[in-house]
Amino acid sequence: MSQLPRASLGRVLEDLGATLLDLVHGNPGSAAPIGGVAFHDPYDEPGLPPDALVLGVGLRDASDIAELLRSLGGQGATGLVVRAPVPASDALRDAASQSGVALLSLTRGASWAQLAALLRSMLSQGDVGDTGPEMLGGMPSGDLFALANAVAALVDAPVTIEDPDSRVLAFSGRQEEADESRVETILGRQVPERYARLLSSQGVMRNLHRSEQPVFVAPPAELSDFSVPRVAVAVRAGDEFLGSIWAAVRKPLTPDRSRAFCDAAKLVALHMLRLRAGADVERRLRTELVGTALEGGAGARDSLARLGLADQPLVVLALAPALDGADDRSGMAAERQRLTDALAMHLSAVQASSAVALLGDVTYGLLPTDADTRAVRLAAAFLDRIGDRAPALIGVSPVAATVSSLASARTSADRALRVLRSGRGGPRRVARLTDVHTEAMLLELRDTVAARGDTPSGPVARLMAYDTEHHANLVETLAAWLDAFGDVVAAAAALHVHPNTFRYRLRRLAELGEIDLTDPDARLGAMLQLRVFGPS
Repeated sequence: MSQLPRASLGRVLEDLGATLLDLVHGNPGSAAPIGGVAFHDPYDEPGLPPDALVLGVGLRDASDIAELLRSLGGQGATGLVVRAPVPASDALRDAASQSGVALLSLTRGASWAQLAALLRSMLSQGDVGDTGPEMLGGMPSGDLFALANAVAALVDAPVTIEDPDSRVLAFSGRQEEADESRVETILGRQVPERYARLLSSQGVMRNLHRSEQPVFVAPPAELSDFSVPRVAVAVRAGDEFLGSIWAAVRKPLTPDRSRAFCDAAKLVALHMLRLRAGADVERRLRTELVGTALEGGAGARDSLARLGLADQPLVVLALAPALDGADDRSGMAAERQRLTDALAMHLSAVQASSAVALLGDVTYGLLPTDADTRAVRLAAAFLDRIGDRAPALIGVSPVAATVSSLASARTSADRALRVLRSGRGGPRRVARLTDVHTEAMLLELRDTVAARGDTPSGPVARLMAYDTEHHANLVETLAAWLDAFGDVVAAAAALHVHPNTFRYRLRRLAELGEIDLTDPDARLGAMLQLRVFGPS
């Protein structure tokens, strides 16, 4: 499978500099590729991938930044990004020089999430069989940032490449030549709603979808910050609208540049299709590798090596929607894939080498960590982030220290997830098997009983038969008494009856069911049968 080479710090500054990032101290000229993106957290510092670019959210004080630079130098990081303005300090300059870690600043107005998304779109993460970059039109396949710069040179104007929903996929340099609306678009990675609404009402988007030629857009009088005209061309593959290219120009394009712009749109279409196809291929390959690793067989070690997870302690996360989608299988399939993609992004933000794949109806995550408590925290944070719009549940395995223990770790996560989906885990949305072990055993006992075709027997069977024939509720009475540990007042309150009425029913069920309620074995047997043969 083809995959782009990872970007170096110099390449990141070339593509994102002037718009998002500035070099404060250090040398960006190293040819070493960036190994991953990580957020700095002073209270829960994750392990860094080699040559990491670290995002120092919340760092302001020069001494704190200098201290972190020295620490990152010992961990082999390549750069640290902090929010502009960066305090002028000789200590910072010395720390950057001594540590070998470049210090960069993120412009005001840009969010850390936007920067992380842009960086990860530029970096080729998760080496799963790289055979070198494929070339399309003289450029590495799928490298939309390089392509944007090439198109900008052709039309002599800063450009953006956008998807059908006006989200920015890539942009060229020279964006300072455009206007405030372009800057806002790039910082938000999305054309602002007020611009999109106005362009749509003026028929610009309709013309763009229909025309084979570039569409010129004069600055709207209603928007003072939209001062530089635009020219846009559709990116198509046959009849499918893949997106568009937008150039900020001072005047309409010449005929030669207009033809070059149209030709560039065809090349962009090839790259976008290659990116989409490559994503599909990589997803299938990653799914196969994760599945093989979780089986724990002969190919597990090789699969983990290709995923970059060899010789590391791992925790398995098992994720599934909380609701059963039997009535809408296609909708649930799409929802599972969305959850899979969201979990992959969440885990990669804290541990770049994590691997996530959808296997059947369950999404599995392989998280490198030596503490299942950390995995529980990350899982809970993920579910809090996605909210109730897509209710989901996660089972967490113990730490699998060896390849051979991965299969049992997966089984443990599956058992915990099953309890949560059955509703027997209480209000929990995340659980380890140790948290719900009794509930898991009861579910498995129910499976065994159902497989053998067993039916209720003894006192419980007699009480069930009596209730069916006389429309009584003696089984309910017994269950309430057992659940209340023999506390008649509490059991009566649970059934909303008077305690004397409850006592009468209790004596009646003991007689009819022929059960000795003072016998602990009789109580245990009745409780197990009620759990196993009761409502699911």
